[in-house]
Amino acid sequence: MRATLGLLKKMTLEPENLGPDDVRRVLALGVSRRAIEDAMHVAFLFNVYDRLADAMSWDVPAEGSGFWQTSAKRLLSRGYK
Repeated sequence: MRATLGLLKKMTLEPENLGPDDVRRVLALGVSRRAIEDAMHVAFLFNVYDRLADAMSWDVPAEGSGFWQTSAKRLLSRGYK
């Protein structure tokens, strides 16, 4: 697990230094190619969303604003559409 997180950290902070040996180290620990691929896809998307949020100054509503409770009720009653 720790090696996989190290791979994702390097992918996020130092992508220019990421290479085949970084993946080989994780494979050598028994992590499957599919698991590494899935983790890298999730990390990539998170990085894109995070950068978009920063660039567009998106704001996370305060916990006490009622936004989260209203949204949760809406999702529970209507689901994702």
